[in-house]
Amino acid sequence: MCGIVAYIGHKPAKELLIEGLKRLEYRGYDSAGLALMNGDLQIVKAVGRVANLEAKVAKTKNLHAHMGMAHTRWATHGGVTEPNAHPHTDDKRKICLVHNGI
Repeated sequence: MCGIVAYIGHKPAKELLIEGLKRLEYRGYDSAGLALMNGDLQIVKAVGRVANLEAKVAKTKNLHAHMGMAHTRWATHGGVTEPNAHPHTDDKRKICLVHNGI
């Protein structure tokens, strides 16, 4: 089980995505991550609860965008690690995705 939220609009996406993850946290406590798109793809991931991601996001500079997606993970396959946290990208960091299940 996982929680997925996305936003495109005029408001800053970062705060809305974090709030969405907090509301969906019951769907996954193992890790959380978000991707923001503002010309470049910016991804922040953290193992553990959404509060861990929120703290990491607060320390990350230049996370400004009006479009993004975020994910909470309940690990059903693969270890509880940052590389296994979503969002995932292709090798060129041009495509980004989140999903529910294996």
